[in-house]
Amino acid sequence: MTKILILNGAHPYAFAPGGLNGALAERARTRLEGMGHEVRLTTVAEGYDVETEVARHQWADVVLMQFPVNWMGAPWSFKKYMDEVYTAGMDGRLCAGDGRTKEAPKANYGTGGTLTGKRYMLSATFNAPREAFDAPDEPFFQGMSVDDLLRPLHLNARFFGTSPLPTFAAFDVIKNPEIDADFARFDDLLDTQFREAAHAAA
Repeated sequence: MTKILILNGAHPYAFAPGGLNGALAERARTRLEGMGHEVRLTTVAEGYDVETEVARHQWADVVLMQFPVNWMGAPWSFKKYMDEVYTAGMDGRLCAGDGRTKEAPKANYGTGGTLTGKRYMLSATFNAPREAFDAPDEPFFQGMSVDDLLRPLHLNARFFGTSPLPTFAAFDVIKNPEIDADFARFDDLLDTQFREAAHAAA
């Protein structure tokens, strides 16, 4: 059994109330619990206690971050969650400083994480189409991948010593949604990454 923390980082707007991200978060909880994993879910927009969230990160074997990409990054309310929870955890619970020492103050920045051995997964929804990524001739992203765009979130997780699972992305969710296909791909990824772990622990 794997202990999994799901963070629903959607911020509700009138034009995008967060229903898809909420559905993906709930879908992950239901599917992962069905495999025998222990799951906790925090919906950031509903409020949270910072100390509880630090403890949940310590408890979890995997943190699944579910969020829409707003202006090329996480929504401001999810970023606020990170600022508050991650800063509180810099007392050694999530990281012991930034990894540098007095003896070598210029080396090893970002290696102070205390969550080594744990993993994380990013699951993001985009208004951009899939074809906008990994295409050097596209004028905006100019060949960037989804993970290139989400690098700040990957670096946050690396700062605490955690390692990545494959990223999930749902594209064009406002103008040209393919929700059933997205759900099927999401289920397949969860099965691939977590069903084997469930069997191994049984």
